[in-house]
Amino acid sequence: MAAKLKKGDKVVILAGKDKGKTGEILSVDPKAGKAVVDGLNIAIRHQRQSQTTQGGRTPKAMPIDLSNLAFVDKNGKATRVGFRMEEGKKVRFAKTTGDVIDA
Repeated sequence: MAAKLKKGDKVVILAGKDKGKTGEILSVDPKAGKAVVDGLNIAIRHQRQSQTTQGGRTPKAMPIDLSNLAFVDKNGKATRVGFRMEEGKKVRFAKTTGDVIDA
């Protein structure tokens, strides 16, 4: 299946502890159906001190299921993503406005 959400897309979280917050996708794992969003779904990871690095608690963005993310259109609203052919090329478009996402 074609990727409806890609790295660099601005998305809003639909469910979970960060519901309603927006951010940019840093990476997508299509096989697992998850994505990492910048600054959201943060978990604290404990790092043991070594000779080279300082130990402590480090925040880390954890993956979120793709079903809990929605693309943000130019109006700032959550929208679904569709596909259509334009000039012999398959493009993504926002279902609410009909605007092409990647030109």
